[in-house]
Amino acid sequence: MSPEGFGMTSDDWPLHGGQPGPLLARFGLAEDMPLLDASANLNPLGPPAWLAGWLAQRLQGGASAVARYPDPDYREAREAIAAHEGVAPEQVLLTNGGAEAIFLAASLQAREQPGAPAAIVGPTFAEYARGCSAHGLSTRTLSLAPPDFRLDPEALVADLGAARLLLLCRPNNPTGTLVPRAAVERLLELTAAKGCRVVVDEAFVDFIGDAREALTPLLAAHSHLLLLRSLTKVYTLPGLRLGYLLADSETVQRAAAGQPAWSVNGLAAALVAPLLADRGFARRTEAWLAAERPRLAAGLRALGLEVVPSRANFFLVRHPAGQEATRALLPALLRRGVLVRHTESFAGLDGGWLRLALGDAAANDRLLAALGHVLQQRKPEPKKGRVR
Repeated sequence: MSPEGFGMTSDDWPLHGGQPGPLLARFGLAEDMPLLDASANLNPLGPPAWLAGWLAQRLQGGASAVARYPDPDYREAREAIAAHEGVAPEQVLLTNGGAEAIFLAASLQAREQPGAPAAIVGPTFAEYARGCSAHGLSTRTLSLAPPDFRLDPEALVADLGAARLLLLCRPNNPTGTLVPRAAVERLLELTAAKGCRVVVDEAFVDFIGDAREALTPLLAAHSHLLLLRSLTKVYTLPGLRLGYLLADSETVQRAAAGQPAWSVNGLAAALVAPLLADRGFARRTEAWLAAERPRLAAGLRALGLEVVPSRANFFLVRHPAGQEATRALLPALLRRGVLVRHTESFAGLDGGWLRLALGDAAANDRLLAALGHVLQQRKPEPKKGRVR
């Protein structure tokens, strides 16, 4: 039997992290309850300290920054991204967050090959299926098996069938696993022979910490490769919506044809160059990852949880006793003021895992303490021996 609050329907489960309201209501808790949010995968160091002053300055003097239309080509932002990524500006399409980049990739595919199905490597982010559905593309999920969720390029391509679009998240959300660059290269070779476009969503690429794993050099040799990026995660800007798409210049031009004019607001577009120029923030982020990611992983394992090795800023974990024991951790943690990400909406995980965001040292200590308390409470009482 499922724990209290876990019904057979999943319609009212929030589709993304950072949405405490539906979960608090589901488990009968006050909507204004203070929470540590370990459900949203955002950099705890951000937004950068200078951002508030930067925004205030641009809203002064008659709000000149918002009183005119943005440059429809976003030339300054695209040039900053191109220099950062080592590509030409013509290979960059600025988008209203990573989500718009996903929908534009699906739109491009639907316009060029209407009716051709798509394949999604799962378990993964729900917006890939939503983007495809919005543009009339049928989808099927090619599921990777736990506990390592390893991708085998040959086996995957053999299972593609008629799919002419393949969507892959790297590092993957919610598993945190990274398909190595060598495996992506092999995947590109095999999909080129089948005429299948490959879209790799790298919203969490800034947390990998290894330049040798960069896929941007592969764009020159593989015109069927699209890379999607987000500035939301590493700079903690979910409210400003900034992302971009990288591909060869012709593909970018065709993808842009499906994008509404002025899709990205002028303030967000002007912010791209100073964000990418802030190397101090990047170094602090690297130091935080180097210290806290292994520490949290070790702490979770010390509590007896199964932890998937992660190259992102979150961990996928489960209770060794299985699905129901893992599910029961969610409301127990919530009652202790800690919000974690359920996996009820991830096909193939079905609530049997939890996703935990990596926070700063204090947040990680609080998360571990709450987990330790909950796990200790759930330990079965030792059986008493017969009195002789």
